[in-house]
Order: sequence, then structure tokens, then C-alpha cells
Amino acid sequence: MRAVVLGSHGGTEVLEVVEVADPTPGPEEVLVDVVATALNRADLLQRRGLYPSPPLAGFPPPAPEIPGMELSGRVAAVGERVESVAPGDEVMAIVGGGAYAEKVVVHERQLLRVPRGVALADAAAIPEVWVTAWDALVLQGGLTSGRVALVHAGGSGVGTAAIQLARAIGARVVVTASAAKLAACRELGADVVVDYRTEDFVAACEAFTSGAGVDVVLDVIGGDYVDRNVRAVRVGGTIVLVGVMGGGRTEVNVGALLPKRATLVGTVLRARPLEEKIAVSRRFAAEVLPLFDDGRLRPVIDSRFALADIAAAHDRMESNVNVGKIVIDVQP
Repeated sequence: MRAVVLGSHGGTEVLEVVEVADPTPGPEEVLVDVVATALNRADLLQRRGLYPSPPLAGFPPPAPEIPGMELSGRVAAVGERVESVAPGDEVMAIVGGGAYAEKVVVHERQLLRVPRGVALADAAAIPEVWVTAWDALVLQGGLTSGRVALVHAGGSGVGTAAIQLARAIGARVVVTASAAKLAACRELGADVVVDYRTEDFVAACEAFTSGAGVDVVLDVIGGDYVDRNVRAVRVGGTIVLVGVMGGGRTEVNVGALLPKRATLVGTVLRARPLEEKIAVSRRFAAEVLPLFDDGRLRPVIDSRFALADIAAAHDRMESNVNVGKIVIDVQP
């Protein structure tokens, strides 16, 4: 099969499409013919050698290093104990790595059905960012109807998902983004949009909540945003940190955090044990996928590239101009 294999780490020049052996599913695993995958910031870090993936399923050690954390495709073969899917079924999934390839092995319980009304090639834009946003806002942040969320990087894949999710459950949303992306965030349902270069999101949150502060902060930036998040959150609120695009080290006024009695959560999906990943996937299937079926949620796709043009796709994400997901079409 064709796959993007990292023989070394660095710039986009290390992204090579080569032929490798097909992976083989174990007894509870499924071999999927990948139709499409999608980019995530973690892929850029992995390319630079800063975010190694766990060992890839289906390969004997040493496995090739193939990036890619989400996919959509068709079931090609199943292990002997698999009962939930059959060859030909259309599926999507999060994986620890390996999705920049024509075939990937996934545990059967991590597979998600493709929502009604979503094209198979578009479904690759759903798993990683939507599960991340839902897990952060709802499962860990406790966002419910009537509450207010602050979502940073609203034009990103996670941001565009978080805005829609919050609105779908009846919450209100304050969003930060660059000026060029504010209109798109507003169209998705953001109540307040803040240009992070020229406006103060802390002041915007205080004004929108009449001084109470927001209930949940979803932060993919980190850096000096963390200290300002503490000022923006309400008493008893939750800050969920899922990325560090702005840096992993910063100073935080812990003295301001204490009287807020707020919770600061750091989280990732990739490093979780298989059992936890399965549990999150099953809850997402039951609680969120029906919202795609009836049209309340939709994947936001910025652009598409062929697998052979993976370097150009990485360049686009690094330029930070995309609104929503960058999809890679792997095969028909």
C-alpha cells in the first residue's frame, strides 16, 4: 500500500509517499481501506519529532512511522472475533497514528458509523476534532444548556466543532480568532467574536456575562492565554487545555485561581489507554452522531489535497489560514 512514512523529522521535505506492507488485523481488529484522512496540529508536531505516536496496530515491530490520527473508509477485512462490522461497511475512526495510508488497522470498538447525509470522503473531517471538542466541553468541562463557553482558535477544526456543539446543546459561545475568520465563526453560531490581535477576550467575557465569567474555557493555545483564562472563568468554572500552540511554558497567577475555586484540566486523546478511547468513542456514537444525522452538526472543510500533495497540505495548516479541516483524499 501507499503511505506517508517519516524516515526522519523536520520540515515538509520529510513527508514521503512510499510503498509499505499492508497491516494485518488481530482478532478484535478491522482492516479499513482508507478513503480520506485529515490534518491535525499533532501531525505537524510529529513531523518535527516533537509528538511521537504509539506503536501502530497491525505491524510487527519495528513498525513504520506513519502519521495521521483520523480517517474514513470501507471495511476490507475483519478479525475472527469481530461482530459489529462486515466487509464493505462505511466507517470513520480516531487512531493513534497510521491514517496517512491506503489501509489502517482499527479496534472494532473504536469504529464509528458515518452519519446520514455526510459523504464518506467528508466524514474524515469528523472524528478527531469533534470527539476532542465534545470531550473537552461536555465530558470534562461540564457544559450544559444555558451556560457560556469561551472557545479559543474558533476557526480551527476543534474551534468550528466546539461552536456548533455548544449551540446544539443550548449553550452560548464567546470565540477568539483572527480578523479574517471572525465572520465564519459568527455564521457557525458564535454569540461573541473577538479578534485576538486587537481585542481583549477577558473584557469581552466579562461584558457578555455581566461580570460573572464563563463556565468553561476550551483552550488549544496555552502560553499566556492560561493566565488570562483564569481571569475570564467564573467561580467554580473549568478551563480545559487541549493544545499549546502558543507555548507550553507560562506564568500563572495561582493566587487568582484559588478564590475562583476553578478547575484547570490538561488533556489529550492520543496517549489514553485503549479502554478509555473505546469508552469515549461509544459515548460519542450514542450522544453526538444523531446530531449529524438530523443536520444540527456538520463538518467544516477548508480544503482538500491528494495524498501525493501532503507537503502542500501541511504548508497550508502551518500558514494558519484554514477555517475548519484540511482533508486528504487517499483513494476513491
